[in-house]
Amino acid sequence: MKAVFLSFLLLPFTVAVAEETCPWPLLDHELKVLGEDRQVNLCDEYAGKVILMVNTASKCGYTPQYEGLENLYATYEEKGLVVLGFPSNDFGGQEPGTENEIQEFCRSTYSIKFPMFAKQGAKEATASPLYQSLGSAAGEYPAWNFHKYVINQKGEIAASLKSSVKPESKEMIELIESLL
Repeated sequence: MKAVFLSFLLLPFTVAVAEETCPWPLLDHELKVLGEDRQVNLCDEYAGKVILMVNTASKCGYTPQYEGLENLYATYEEKGLVVLGFPSNDFGGQEPGTENEIQEFCRSTYSIKFPMFAKQGAKEATASPLYQSLGSAAGEYPAWNFHKYVINQKGEIAASLKSSVKPESKEMIELIESLL
């Protein structure tokens, strides 16, 4: 009789734990916020939004894309877009700074308000768990800084865009608007 009672007590607990897992594997990551001692669970924070994930660098020919990324974020945030920046030093050592230096550069040079996270390995050989998920799902890893992954509201890869695709390009705008 005791064994039956114990099983009955454990069943609701098991169900509750199963419901807490993230249904979108691409968002099932907890990451440190750039320059802060705070962690963010991507699933808890951004599930149900259109997400533009970008591996960034402060000393790259594509660095001026920060301006376009911030403009996209400001324009479409209220409609459900979030831009997430992930500094990476994988390509040409173009993000050598500390978290505080990167944060200061982004804020003072480009007035970045979109969420930025601690450095991540982005290329296949050094990919962080997040970038392993993205690269595997998209079938390609970033080849350089400012590669863009667009995640739809169902947590699926909608597009993987090369560094040369500018945030303000017709291709990007049409893609974002079609997903919102």
